[in-house]
Amino acid sequence: MVDAKKKLSPETWASWSDAEILKLRFRQLGLTPQTSELAPRLEQFFRELEAKNLKFRPRVFLGDEWFSPEGMNAISVPFFLAHPRLKALEKSVMLDVEGGDSQAFLRLIRHEAGHCFDHCYRFSKRRKWRSIFGSPEEDYHPETYRPQPFSRSFVKNLPHWYAQAHPEEDFAETFAVWLDPERDWKKEFATWPQALRKLQYVDELAQESAHLKIRAEGGEVPSNVDRLTTTLEKYYQRRRREHADEYPDFYDSDLRKIFNGAPGLSKKDYSAARFMQRQRKAIVATVAWATSERKFTIDSLVRRLTDRCDRLELRVGNTEPQTLMEVASLLTSLVKNYLFTGKFKRKV
Repeated sequence: MVDAKKKLSPETWASWSDAEILKLRFRQLGLTPQTSELAPRLEQFFRELEAKNLKFRPRVFLGDEWFSPEGMNAISVPFFLAHPRLKALEKSVMLDVEGGDSQAFLRLIRHEAGHCFDHCYRFSKRRKWRSIFGSPEEDYHPETYRPQPFSRSFVKNLPHWYAQAHPEEDFAETFAVWLDPERDWKKEFATWPQALRKLQYVDELAQESAHLKIRAEGGEVPSNVDRLTTTLEKYYQRRRREHADEYPDFYDSDLRKIFNGAPGLSKKDYSAARFMQRQRKAIVATVAWATSERKFTIDSLVRRLTDRCDRLELRVGNTEPQTLMEVASLLTSLVKNYLFTGKFKRKV
């Protein structure tokens, strides 16, 4: 039994099972961003800030999710990104690792840096900022915004057209695109006048910031894993609850159309539920690719529809490739529907 107050080295728990690691408290993990595999990615991020002649340097700490504390020049990076064993745990429990590869990590941290940029200089209080991006006092419901996928008024950095969620997210996304050294924003958005105007304004603010005093708030950052006493098990239980949306039975008609085999067909050979179980990974991968939605969310929906197939005792009536295509098409439609109507929660 490990002392709950004792901080461990990653070498101690790296070989443990998922069940053993889940019993640990956050503060026992003994991780820091600077001494983890995140170090080269953070170096790349800070080089990008320097290349743009920006003075501010966010404090990066390990937290329980991606965010920038309100008013602070700081960025929380999810703890699981700091060690391959924790990334494997995240993948095992949630089926995906947000920011797990270098490209995704940099897109996310550039976005959070956009929030820090505003926290440092309070640009969002200006009349011009509000005339371009909108009022930061607007109601903020990231789980229920309805994006317009083909709008040319917003840049595209994070999935789900996140710039459209709120004026502050629009600014952060615009900053992220402007900061990205791989994107020629002047050329890329040359025919998108409103998005281009936002990028030009960020460019103006960046030049002005060289002569401004940083006004971000100080103090202790929230949700620092060094101080969190909750266990990883409770953390993941909470996250799984947050994603456990309920799906009504009005999908029954869709399922009956796809699984239209005669009721008398053998359950062993033609069970729709068994088909769904057998093809679950392929379905999840296909729909995730088509929608950019998190695999955990899609997997939850697949499992619920599988249970529904079992309850209805549905049977496969077409060839396996045809059935797989129809199921993937239905799931893609459902995921996009829930994305647009706010059933899928996403906070960045």
